[in-house]
Amino acid sequence: MPIHPAIASNLHLLEGIESFEQGLADPEQRARLDAFTSIAGAPEPPAVATRSASAPGPHGDVPVRVYEPEGGGGGRPCFVWLHGGAFRMGDLDMPEADWTARQVCERADAVVVSVDYRLCVGGVTYPVPHDDAVAAVRWVRDSAADLGIDPDRITVGGASAGGNLATGAALRLRDDDGWQPAALVLAYTTLHAVVPAPSTALAALMTEVPRLLRFLPEDRASITRNYLGGPESRADGYAMPATAVLDGLCPVLLLNSEYDDLRASAEAFTAALALAGVDVRQVLVPGMLHGFLNMPAADVEPVERALTLMADVVLGTERRRDAAV
Repeated sequence: MPIHPAIASNLHLLEGIESFEQGLADPEQRARLDAFTSIAGAPEPPAVATRSASAPGPHGDVPVRVYEPEGGGGGRPCFVWLHGGAFRMGDLDMPEADWTARQVCERADAVVVSVDYRLCVGGVTYPVPHDDAVAAVRWVRDSAADLGIDPDRITVGGASAGGNLATGAALRLRDDDGWQPAALVLAYTTLHAVVPAPSTALAALMTEVPRLLRFLPEDRASITRNYLGGPESRADGYAMPATAVLDGLCPVLLLNSEYDDLRASAEAFTAALALAGVDVRQVLVPGMLHGFLNMPAADVEPVERALTLMADVVLGTERRRDAAV
């Protein structure tokens, strides 16, 4: 389908912005970026209780924000969530982190733990963000009683770079601890050091997307090398899970944006998971660009449906449907 009207009508706001780093640093461009994602006029997010905590890790404590539903008692499901940002941007207050966490907390009556992993800036590289993600998931699992959650109902997920980190953490915990979460939820993520070539259909769709919102090979090479601290050949299966042995991984849901260069990576990873015997479901979110979880669901209906599906997985009630939301 065409790019969703709520997005297409705002594409003009991106004119003249050469990079997200530049846009976020310039007040006028930042205002246009916020308007593009409807942040300025977004409805109020669900009002759920939050508190700060930290997970011990090999590089120091990892800050997390815990979102808690109303009412007491234990045995709730839990969702460990990692935001995106090309491994070098993002924080717990960005909509993809905070708004998504609040939505899943309310919809699934679940405790959500959003992870403030270290970013690859100032000389930080892999495996530091990966180690932080592993430490956060392990802390949630080992603190189940204190968090009021069922340790057998922990789902791990992430968006974009956060999806990569979530998958790498699940693989590490499989290998080191003999443990798996109940499921993985991956939104518009990327699992390859070099993204596979797009299908003819995807390549045609991407000609409609502004350069700022593309992930061309040179963009992805810069992101990957910054994350790894060197060339793509440095990537192991925890840094780029497409190269890992995938047998024994927990069930996986991938939510792919229709208009996203990185969709080619998620599609290839889905095929690899299926060949490894992993329970995997791939869902195409129509009309959406990369980063759709930064858009308020009240304004963009496919985002609403994607959030409902995420909450269903966290609850454990997700059922097989058509492969499009």
